[in-house]
Amino acid sequence: MKSQLFAILALTFTSGVFAAEHGKLIFEDSFDRVESQETKDEPGNGWGTNSRTRAKGNKQVDLKDGAMYITMHAEADHAVSVTHPAEFTDGAVELRFMLENEQDTLGLDFADLGFKEVHAGHLFKVDVGTKKVAIDDMKSGGMNMKFYDAKKAKTLTKEQTQFINSMKKSFPAKLKTGTWYTLLVTIKGATVTASIDGTEAGTATSDGFAHPTKKMLRLAVPKSAVVDDVKIWAAQ
Repeated sequence: MKSQLFAILALTFTSGVFAAEHGKLIFEDSFDRVESQETKDEPGNGWGTNSRTRAKGNKQVDLKDGAMYITMHAEADHAVSVTHPAEFTDGAVELRFMLENEQDTLGLDFADLGFKEVHAGHLFKVDVGTKKVAIDDMKSGGMNMKFYDAKKAKTLTKEQTQFINSMKKSFPAKLKTGTWYTLLVTIKGATVTASIDGTEAGTATSDGFAHPTKKMLRLAVPKSAVVDDVKIWAAQ
């Protein structure tokens, strides 16, 4: 009995410290619900998708077995984007994820649609694959309109390309397919850190990360990924 009580108290204390460390919990989702139909995306709980505009309305998000299965449709002309409001300056996002194929990646794309100096509000992104983790300051780099427009016009200079590439940091990883992992991304000032199963997988510091208004989380999936137990905290 004493050992059980100690375990409960320890868990409560740890949870409290964890919550205090990351700030106020502003959103969570365990995907324990059933869709009303199986032909269109119906993620629920405030989530949106780009399937109507980029995949001809075909279903790309499926809730099953208490998790969210995301798969890019063959007719899609863009990676799957599953969005949820997430407004903070500093904060953290935690989720469980599984990659079912070696080529799969899961991106956590932080955006501010009201910020017009970047394309489609893209601020920065954390990509996780089986072999690497990447952290990309898109606000300063590739999604900054001066670079984005130049790329479309095919007028990017060698120096601009080098600068854009310098805004993205990559770190080696060894993840198994078909295995669940816990990803934690923390944003504090100009520093973004990604940890997998409690071990730091990569950290980067760049001006774009300190953008004062992160307003949306996009789960970006160019092939497929499975997501569960999403939590978002706002430290400020």
